[in-house]
Amino acid sequence: MSASRTERLLNLLIALLNTRYGLRRSELRQKVYHDTTSNDISFGRMFERDKSELRQFGFEVETVLDLGWGSDDPATTRYRIGKESNRLPDVSLTPGERTVLILAARLWEQAALGSAAVNAVRKLQAAGELPDAELPAGVQPRIRPAGQAFEDLLAAIHAQHPVSFRYLAGSTGKEEERLVEPWGLGSRFGQWYLVGQDRTRGAKRFFRLSRLTSAVTILDKEPTTAPAGFNVRAELAGLHELPVRSAVVDVQAGRLLGLRKRATAAAPAAAPAAAPGAERVVESVAGAGPGAGRDRLTVPFRDAGTLGEELASYGPRVLVVSPPELATAVRRRLAAAARFAAAPAPAVAFAEVFRQAGPAKRGRKRTSEDQLKRMLQLVPFLVHNQGLHISEVAATFGVTRKELEEDLRILICSGLPEGYPDELLDIQWDDDHVFISQDLELNRPVRFTVEEACALLTGLETLNGLPELAEGSALESVTLKLMAAAGKEGLKAASFSGPEVGPENSATLATAREAIRTGAQLRLTYFSPQRDTVSERDVDPRRLYSLDNTWYLEAYCHSAQGLRNFRLDRIETLQPNGRPVSRAAGPADGFPVKLFTPNDDDTLVVVELTRRGAGLADDYYAERTAALPDGGMLAEIRFGSTDWLPMFVAQHGGTVRILAPVALAEAAREWIDAALAQYED
Repeated sequence: MSASRTERLLNLLIALLNTRYGLRRSELRQKVYHDTTSNDISFGRMFERDKSELRQFGFEVETVLDLGWGSDDPATTRYRIGKESNRLPDVSLTPGERTVLILAARLWEQAALGSAAVNAVRKLQAAGELPDAELPAGVQPRIRPAGQAFEDLLAAIHAQHPVSFRYLAGSTGKEEERLVEPWGLGSRFGQWYLVGQDRTRGAKRFFRLSRLTSAVTILDKEPTTAPAGFNVRAELAGLHELPVRSAVVDVQAGRLLGLRKRATAAAPAAAPAAAPGAERVVESVAGAGPGAGRDRLTVPFRDAGTLGEELASYGPRVLVVSPPELATAVRRRLAAAARFAAAPAPAVAFAEVFRQAGPAKRGRKRTSEDQLKRMLQLVPFLVHNQGLHISEVAATFGVTRKELEEDLRILICSGLPEGYPDELLDIQWDDDHVFISQDLELNRPVRFTVEEACALLTGLETLNGLPELAEGSALESVTLKLMAAAGKEGLKAASFSGPEVGPENSATLATAREAIRTGAQLRLTYFSPQRDTVSERDVDPRRLYSLDNTWYLEAYCHSAQGLRNFRLDRIETLQPNGRPVSRAAGPADGFPVKLFTPNDDDTLVVVELTRRGAGLADDYYAERTAALPDGGMLAEIRFGSTDWLPMFVAQHGGTVRILAPVALAEAAREWIDAALAQYED
């Protein structure tokens, strides 16, 4: 949508909002469109497109007919927009409800629902219903959606279009093309699932997103409809967890402590002393079985795909003995990584941009649709927040001052058709403080979209997993208020459900929370899978946060002399050491948005990502990205340690490869080739 079309839509919206009896098409053509060249058919098509565009922004254009005439006569048909039917109802929130709502909105780490949650919060702020709230000290749960497939499927569900993709069936191990009517997305047993109608099989099916082997294609020319009363959480509740099975693997002696911790005895054979931190090493081999220098472990698992992803990352340090489907899963992932690494490399070229402190945001460029949506939030926000500094307004809407001033200049030129100066939007910011005195019925935000309702309501439902929130009444009451405000759009939130965010080790979480509250220093014993070591550290705890149900402690580590993030499930012991913290978090410090903070002296690595793996650019905070013709992308990422990058490439099996530095790319290829050679032998 061009800038001129943005202005035209805004003027059309103002005209239709400010008419009581409606305006005829001829009046709109003359006064809003100033159209004198196109014929009636061409103008009619343009007008219908604009009505559809306004509908997407939340405004329903009503058709009013003059009595005694039929709707087939355009001269007797008038159009208007009801002032109340498209507006967000008043939502009065208590301080406790505001706290819960902000926590729910901040759940979404990235992606479409993250943007939708931000827009929903802005609408509440624009209505003056969401002043600042005090958040719980040091606790922030977050959800990280499952990559680009998640984004595409969510868009298809909301647009009600079928999708196609290649899928690796868990029951047969075969990769097949699937054509599916998507009904809902949800998380169960730590995995994301799509629920929908498989058109090929003519039946409802569950598809695990980690088994998709191709990008998702949205077939936007066909409509679909979910069954009446569909609720994805109820559907997923019927899934049964896979039974526990045993895998036999040969592991390099003294390596992979994390895998050894999970090992169980397979036979009453004498075993040597375990490596530090290991609980049970099953069988020592001296010239027999797995071969010299290796230990044979029996590891419990439920799903071959999940364990296969982990074992593939270990490369030549592990060899799967049984079961065959686990060996196949590892070999398939390694082979895909090898093929991608051997493919011709694209030319590496990034647009010259100023590198900022934060990561580059992946996603489509801002469009005129984004601008109009922002302006429709901006006017009511200014009405309820008079006199804010222009830089504060820009920061609230996530734009630069230049972009905000472009919005304001369009707004002050918009108003009633052929109106007088006092019938235009009146906004002043000459002294850098923004005031609005004429809003032309744009003083209330538009009702929630499906995505916005889904982001907030699903977030609130997900917070039920935190006992300290679920026990209070604020969570239940704010959910009821948001459901009422969302209306029919809120009912569509049943097509989506988030993962459980409750921690597995509540005792460790409670100890860390108490230390944060009292300012006590902690001593912890921590297992690092990248270094394959166990160490003791004294840390100053700052805050706790989660990605899905994996919880992290952000703390200043005195051994590393820097800020570090420790996974709670890798902390073996945690207790106060009797000393107070020496580096307390400041009151202005926000919740962490990164699992690590790159430094200027870190190694700059250029990777190529397929369309399926494009989400890794966000996960690892790429500084620059460049789109590729096939839908993939180049990403420039800083890594403090590069020793584990071959593991990273092998784990993601054909969705990422290293292009530069060349030495790292070669190390990754050698790692994968050595791992594959074991299975070929």
